[in-house]
Amino acid sequence: MKQKWKIFKSIHFKIALVFVLMMLLTLEIVGTVFVRQLEYQSLTTFKDSIQLKPYVNTSLKKQLTNKNQIKANKQIRTILQDADFSKVDEITVVDARDNIRGTSQTSEQYLVGQKNTDSDIKSALYSGKTIEKNSSNNNSRYYTMVKPLINSAKNQNNIKGVVYIRANLRPVYQNINRITTIYLFAAVLSIILGVILTLVISRAITKPIDELKKQTEQIARGDYSGHVQVYGNDELGQLAHAVNNLSVQVEESQESTESERRRLDSVLDNMTDGVMATDRRGIVTIVNDEVLDLLNDEKDQVVGRPILNVLNLQNKYTLKNLIDDPGQIILDFSNDEHQLILSTHFSLIQRKSGFINGIVCVFHDVTAQQKIDADRRQFVSNVSHELRTPLTSIHSYIEALLDGAWEDKKLAPKFLKVTQDETNRMIRMINDLLTLSRMDSGTQSYNTELVNINRLFNYVLDLFDMIVKSDDTKKTYKIKRDFTKQDLWAEIDTDRFTQVIDNIMNNAVKYSPDGGVITCRLYENHNRIVMSISDQGLGMPKAALKHIFDRFYRVDKARARAQGGSGLGLAISKEIVESFGGNIHVNSVEGKGSTFYITLPCETVEEDLWDDGEA
Repeated sequence: MKQKWKIFKSIHFKIALVFVLMMLLTLEIVGTVFVRQLEYQSLTTFKDSIQLKPYVNTSLKKQLTNKNQIKANKQIRTILQDADFSKVDEITVVDARDNIRGTSQTSEQYLVGQKNTDSDIKSALYSGKTIEKNSSNNNSRYYTMVKPLINSAKNQNNIKGVVYIRANLRPVYQNINRITTIYLFAAVLSIILGVILTLVISRAITKPIDELKKQTEQIARGDYSGHVQVYGNDELGQLAHAVNNLSVQVEESQESTESERRRLDSVLDNMTDGVMATDRRGIVTIVNDEVLDLLNDEKDQVVGRPILNVLNLQNKYTLKNLIDDPGQIILDFSNDEHQLILSTHFSLIQRKSGFINGIVCVFHDVTAQQKIDADRRQFVSNVSHELRTPLTSIHSYIEALLDGAWEDKKLAPKFLKVTQDETNRMIRMINDLLTLSRMDSGTQSYNTELVNINRLFNYVLDLFDMIVKSDDTKKTYKIKRDFTKQDLWAEIDTDRFTQVIDNIMNNAVKYSPDGGVITCRLYENHNRIVMSISDQGLGMPKAALKHIFDRFYRVDKARARAQGGSGLGLAISKEIVESFGGNIHVNSVEGKGSTFYITLPCETVEEDLWDDGEA
């Protein structure tokens, strides 16, 4: 007995019953076919009735080719008003340039002359094909037709424009509804019982299926709180039990997975090193933000690409090389704009069985460390070289004195003078190194004050003029001054800035020819004080200009060393000027001389607050 009732509860029985009922409802299906056919015939007849008459097409094409658009637009409006369009709600004429030339709507005459925005009209203009479409709006149905106006002249089809027709289908469907109502009244008695049975059975089947659908959608959204109500022990009831169990298991699995993912994301995001992981084919699957910042890439530009291509290693390594011998590789991503050197360490992702799932790559930015190491090596090399030369010279002269030269009244003073000069040279270089060290560490102190740059510059140049006039001057030169008459003030340390001017002027004197002219200029430009010192010396090659402010750099090392230069003066000058918010640079042409430019922020000062007698 239970077995029989189980059969009746089966969804297969329900489906079979539905099919039986559908057979009983054949009459309704026949009626539907009848109504569809009636609708088709009625719509066809209606569409034929609203087609434009040939003479209207001819008149519209003629007006669209009329060069006098204003007159043509008036004629188009007259044609649309005179034609019999009682069944049409709207007619719009658009020319080949997508301009609206006329419309039957009195309230939309302002659109004439404007660009058309309807996509169907644009498609008809481009394709030359008639476009028909049924649409609904506010419980009303409309039929729209866009028909090209084609001028078949000289066997060439030229689209002169299109006609847009929109007609209300309400009369058509009202007629169809009347006929359908008559048919329904005739069939209602025969199908009412089938409808009732269909609703009951459909409700019994669709309600649990609908609840199953809602629950699965809820699970897909990540919400596992709901449960499907079980209505019976049929297949749908068993499916509901399975979905409820699945919901619980997926929730537990999702919570575990989400917890692990959050933990992994937290670790990756808070790492100071970059991390990148790949699958077993070497395709990048995971990157943290640090990697993206280092490589200056977006996530979608890295994920999904082979790791060898991302790191530009495709010409040096293969994926098999990284798997067989994972280890550390130094990558240099430096370019003209910035330096970037990364230390990368590769390791394998393996299961307990030894199967390789992928590769993990950890990035560490060693640019600063590499630069420090290089600078340290260069510094030690430069200092060793600079100290070895004067020490060698001192050692040689002292040996000569010890060998008896001290008894020679002519040689001994010369040897001692050379020893003293070399010692002073080393002292100057060590003092310069200490100054740079204090600047690098930020411990260099400045006594800044508002200074009249005109007077300070003149003061330093006056000292050099006095040197020229002294009797023991070995080289003569002339200083030409081109200063603005306006007093320019800046917040600087007078002693330190005097050191900058003195250093540049000394270089100009050293490298200028005998009798040369040193031109000094001072002016204001965009609230910046600009000072320039130009000489007529040897100049510098273009390649040397970007290194001229580097420490220990000298264009002509032999000549600079012979004249007592250490290669630190311009480096110190650059640090001093920049500490005051200024800038220093040089322009030079080899064989024609050099010009050093110094810019400083110009301070606004009320002149009557200052004593004219003080600098």
